[in-house]
Amino acid sequence: MGIIIKQSIKGTIVNYIGVAIGFITTFFVITSYLSQEEVGLTRVLIDAGTLLASLSQLGTGASILRFFPYFKDEENKHHGFFFFTIVVPFLGFLIFSAVYLLFKNTIVQAFSENSSLFVNYFHYVIPLALFMLYQYVFEANANVLMRIVVPKFVREVGVRVGLLVIYILYGHHLINLDGLVIGFCITYFLAALVDIIYLFTLQKISLKPDFKFITKPLRRDFLFYTIFLVMAAIAGTVTPLLSSFFVTAQMGLAFTGIFAIANYISAVVEIPNRSLNAIVQPNLSEAVKNKEWDRAENLCKSVSLHLLLSSTFIFFLICINVDLLFMILRNGKDYVTGISVIFILGTSRLLSSTFSISASALTYSKYYYMTLVFTLLLTVSIIVLNILLIPKWGMNGAAFANLLANFVYYLFLLFLLKWKLNISLFSKAQLKVVLIIFFMFGLNMLFFKTLTPHILQISSHSLLMAILEGTFRSLVMLGTGIVLVYAWHVSDDVNKLIDKTIGFVRKRK
Repeated sequence: MGIIIKQSIKGTIVNYIGVAIGFITTFFVITSYLSQEEVGLTRVLIDAGTLLASLSQLGTGASILRFFPYFKDEENKHHGFFFFTIVVPFLGFLIFSAVYLLFKNTIVQAFSENSSLFVNYFHYVIPLALFMLYQYVFEANANVLMRIVVPKFVREVGVRVGLLVIYILYGHHLINLDGLVIGFCITYFLAALVDIIYLFTLQKISLKPDFKFITKPLRRDFLFYTIFLVMAAIAGTVTPLLSSFFVTAQMGLAFTGIFAIANYISAVVEIPNRSLNAIVQPNLSEAVKNKEWDRAENLCKSVSLHLLLSSTFIFFLICINVDLLFMILRNGKDYVTGISVIFILGTSRLLSSTFSISASALTYSKYYYMTLVFTLLLTVSIIVLNILLIPKWGMNGAAFANLLANFVYYLFLLFLLKWKLNISLFSKAQLKVVLIIFFMFGLNMLFFKTLTPHILQISSHSLLMAILEGTFRSLVMLGTGIVLVYAWHVSDDVNKLIDKTIGFVRKRK
């Protein structure tokens, strides 16, 4: 696990660079240059493109991780495995693009009353989805080759810089709204292009298929697995995006804009999950394939613990600084109604980040088909809950629908994982993390009541002092948490990393 931690750190650094760019884009550019309705439009376009791209994969992302160990052979360029990962999703793209166009009237009718602006850009979703699709595919190929940093840099930094430039051009009236949407498509096209060029520079892939290598049992297993994944994707991929679509259809693009800003802030909680899960997936797939159950359980427990630790700390920092975030946000008063959405979605993302590895373990096992039942349960739950809760609680209802559905989903998934594979994600170390976070919340409350009022009175520049106070308080809380994690020996990997960092600093002195 130590090697995996080291590799994931590089990816996490890239992720946080992307977060910094995203912070600038969201807090100082988007909310300055775009109306709430236009913010909602960009969010819905991205969500719609993501949905179509994910369905078009036909499960290729998961198939790459599951079947690559069977094809793995550097000397023979992995038997043309890359060729199949290109062709299969293109067939999926043709199928689901046709379905998307076939249901155009139904989609237009659903959005025309409250979100007519999206209807005007209905067809732009197709090219956007195509470029997103192959960005996913190329990144998955890089993952199994244990080369995640460059694709992650493209996704987290390159794409965000490209979008930032487009927003600025739009804000300075150098392009119109049509140009902004076209710019989105161009950005994702360039991202996919850079990824495939990078893959070929590794000289480990080939577009020449080795059909002789594909035995009848392997072909049958792949086809059955793909059919399953298509059904699972229809349910599972739709689910994270449903709340946004329901808000758009029932409340309008202006509310979608507020929901999108809150969703962006809460999404920071899952950043460690992107890197650590990307690195561990090939290792977990191999362990399950070889029936190394002790290794698989150790991987799952370690990933779950470290994601709980990192994600909880991030969520904590968001919670104690949420008012400050909206003070910094340009036109923050227009989006402040999304604060409660941040807390609810943040809790949901914390749950997902901590336990998402359970779905991966089951997907790579012979019981992968059973996860479909729970994925369908998740989708049905979130649809029903959105229909029931949005009319009562608006955006908060959509956020609660997401949280409750995820809670039920992971409850059943963890039970299935223990029942079929005898793998449990729970450990005493996780309880230590929870206790540490509760202590930190109490300490923050004490700090806020006793020291914060005095700090804010030092200067008449209220915003500057609020930023300085929030930064100082966050550093104190974070430092306290790290000390407690180290002293209580929550994680051997974290302690080794801290010891190594301390040793490096001492040598530099």
